[in-house]
Amino acid sequence: MKNASFKKDYIFYIQSELPKPEAYLVQSTNAANGAANLGYSTVLVYPDKNLKAINPVNLARLFQPREAPENLVKYYNLHHKLKVAPLPMPWPIDYFDSKFTNSNTIATKYYFPFYIFPTTKLVHSRNWNLVKAAIKNGIPAIYEHHHHEDKKFEPEIVKSPLFQIAVTVVDTIRESMINNGMPPEKTIRLHNGFNCLFMLRQPEKAAVWREKLLKNAQSHLVVYAGALQQFKGIDILIEVAKEMPNVQFACAGGKPKEVEHYQQIAKEKQVNNIIFLGYILHDELASLLQAADILAHPHCSGQAATFTSPLKLFDYFASGTPIVATEIPSLKEFNNTQAIAAWCEPDNPIKFAESLKRVLEKYPRKIDGYSEIIEFVKQFSWENRAAKILSYVDESLRPPLIA
Repeated sequence: MKNASFKKDYIFYIQSELPKPEAYLVQSTNAANGAANLGYSTVLVYPDKNLKAINPVNLARLFQPREAPENLVKYYNLHHKLKVAPLPMPWPIDYFDSKFTNSNTIATKYYFPFYIFPTTKLVHSRNWNLVKAAIKNGIPAIYEHHHHEDKKFEPEIVKSPLFQIAVTVVDTIRESMINNGMPPEKTIRLHNGFNCLFMLRQPEKAAVWREKLLKNAQSHLVVYAGALQQFKGIDILIEVAKEMPNVQFACAGGKPKEVEHYQQIAKEKQVNNIIFLGYILHDELASLLQAADILAHPHCSGQAATFTSPLKLFDYFASGTPIVATEIPSLKEFNNTQAIAAWCEPDNPIKFAESLKRVLEKYPRKIDGYSEIIEFVKQFSWENRAAKILSYVDESLRPPLIA
């Protein structure tokens, strides 16, 4: 390996091709983006199964950090400081069910040890196999873990002085991680963040959204942004829209099949005032949130309500738009803040509709947003989150600041 003085890169690894409309990918890319904005040499690494990956030049130089391509920048609202390094995964990788042709194995056993670790100062990933590979190769590591899993963490890894910290977003996941062998002193709960570009006011673009979505300029617009899944409360939101025929509802997010599924449900229920926009690029999503009179955060009760990460909630806050949210365990700490305009019980479309009506009366839309909401969210920037995580890393193991 190269001399330690060459080790400068803060590596974030995602075991998925990009871009895709998944919440965990929004979280992971923005976490890397926040670290880059602090001035660290941050590289986002991910597999690339595009046919161009078989180019012999790419295979000869497997680790080539470069500026993020425009499609990623717009998809996830990235900044220019973040570098990316797609790892070529040509056929037959992932085409056959074998560990020898598995992209995760190829990355952790081959690409990283030989091509990436020599310049890596610190690794940050949700991929446990990569975290283990880093520790075994003498590289300090940070592990992100956001869902309940019934697996034991290897003592030789989590007790290694190179294993710096494990990060999750809710206390229930932290507890399950500790029960599965993660040392309590190395396990922290830390909220997700918001992208600072969501805070930039875009009145002209917001006006375009309102003109596009509202049939009547005097009517109101309620926006939901996030996954289109039953436990997220989308079925409830359709029922809410049915209760409020004079209000326009718009849902941003979801895969094409999910969009089609909920369009069909709305049609069958004869709910004509809800529209499903599909996945909206993040450089366009901010203006949509600012265009709304209210932002909806519905959610069903049940197991998911105990660990769901309020990822979209912070982007909601950054827009300065009043929010109506469902009372679920993972949001309980926000109960006593003024950042949420109204709360209501889960699984109850009538109560949610009543809350929306009250907020529409009490909080008229402001083009510049509500300043108290915007001020509240500033503490939750991705940059602040990255700095907090790095504060748990031994100073001698932190990547050097380059800007």
